Amino acid sequence: MKFIELTIHTTTEGSELVADILWNYTNYGVAISDVNDVIALQNDKRTFWDYMDDDLCEQAGGDVLVKCFLPLDVADEKIREIVSDLDALRERSAGIFRLGSLETARREVDGDDWIDIWKKHFRPIHIGERVVVCPEWIRYEKKPDEIVIRLDSNMAFGTGEHETTSMCLELLQKYLKEDETVIDVGCGSGILGIAAVKLGAKFAYLIDIDYVAVRSAEHNSVLNGTAEKTKVALSDLLENADIRGGLMTANITADILCRLSESIPKNLQEGGTLILSGIIESKLEQVKRAYAEKGLSLVEQIRKGEWFALAMRREK
Repeated sequence: MKFIELTIHTTTEGSELVADILWNYTNYGVAISDVNDVIALQNDKRTFWDYMDDDLCEQAGGDVLVKCFLPLDVADEKIREIVSDLDALRERSAGIFRLGSLETARREVDGDDWIDIWKKHFRPIHIGERVVVCPEWIRYEKKPDEIVIRLDSNMAFGTGEHETTSMCLELLQKYLKEDETVIDVGCGSGILGIAAVKLGAKFAYLIDIDYVAVRSAEHNSVLNGTAEKTKVALSDLLENADIRGGLMTANITADILCRLSESIPKNLQEGGTLILSGIIESKLEQVKRAYAEKGLSLVEQIRKGEWFALAMRREK
């Protein structure tokens, strides 16, 4: 199958915002090429790399490339829409974020070729004290007390590389209680629900509005041996309000989190913990206020890059 590889030139500061736009137009993968990410991970004592070229440290800063892959027959239309969204992003970000040139480049590639190239860039990722996210095709010998989550594709958001996902995993390890029921709203690849079950949750309900995410989460649940303790559904919220979770996660965007603040707490047990992520600083207080009005209090706030994650508790 033929694809158009679309490349956007931006900055470290703008790369995640650009990537978020591209995810709206493709189910075939988004990649960020930023040497600063590699250097930051190497300096993070919880993250380990098999090797790193010493010359990389001399390349910090500079141009950051964000790429996505679009089917050939719809590429022209989608690229026009992407460019329009990039223009709108530039207007909204004036004086706030440095976005670089936002110059675009395109080339035709064969699907098998870019998938093979993409796979070469993945390594096991250590997140928090116990979780290791590992591509299916890489052999990894887990250490005592480690929880290994294997993922087979990047067709649904949630590989652990993105700051919003890694923060959720860190908070999940901290606040999950054994034998709790977990609900993940906007499950993507299923990584959070799978991690919860492997960390001791009794059951995990995974929901998403994207059929590609649902299919990916189902497959990854089977791959990780957690399918009997997970249920994946195509929906924007858990339809059965009688099902309550002791812990809920929602790694989406701030605007959607605010919209769902009317509904999400209904499925959270009294005294339960809600983990929210995907929040930029300009929306942070708005999200806090929306959930505080529903009776949730802030327990912890963490930040990685331009993103924030919150742990909130529903009062008894």
